[in-house]
Amino acid sequence: MQALAQNVTVIPARRRVGSQRTAAPVQKIRVAAYCRVSTDSEEQETSYEAQVSHYTEYIKSKPEWQMVEVYADM
Repeated sequence: MQALAQNVTVIPARRRVGSQRTAAPVQKIRVAAYCRVSTDSEEQETSYEAQVSHYTEYIKSKPEWQMVEVYADM
């Protein structure tokens, strides 16, 4: 049997700043809102608009979400 050489060369890792790879595109989650008003009372006159506004802002505040549509029962 032949003896293996005892010399081992250690090559230290280099510290990288940043990355040379481009990040794979992340597919956004498609999100829709469902809004409804159950009565015709004056108290709920602006309820639908308030719901649409709230959910639109909320969905658009999430960078991983894509607003698709607002659905409604009226």
